[in-house]
Amino acid sequence: MMPSVFIRFITRNHRTLAALAIVIPLGFYSKVYSGPASHWVNNSLGGVLYVIFWTLLFSVICIRSRGWKITLAVWLITCILELLQRWHPQFLEAVRATFLGRTLIGNSFSWLDMVHYAAGALVSLLLLQILRKQATN
Repeated sequence: MMPSVFIRFITRNHRTLAALAIVIPLGFYSKVYSGPASHWVNNSLGGVLYVIFWTLLFSVICIRSRGWKITLAVWLITCILELLQRWHPQFLEAVRATFLGRTLIGNSFSWLDMVHYAAGALVSLLLLQILRKQATN
């Protein structure tokens, strides 16, 4: 019984999973990129990709939720995480000391990041609409 559930899950979400398979390596690469405009790619573009990643992931998990609700929730949570970067308790600093921790929760605060998160949310919303429309065709 389990394999059929897995196959239905993959079939229903194959486009979104394919998009995730592209966004995940791009997101990690944006953190180590060292070419032209690397500061912008590492920080700003990384923020856009971060929101796209979480929106796509939650759209797979919460298949019946509306795309705009998922996108709004991800954007709000991301903005809260950005604000938490102003807080430096020892347990968060320990997490931020690792590559994965810095990548997932960040390590420096910038109001401008909120703009990039909003851009990621808009791209995510459009992407979800395209993916869900294709899934119904």
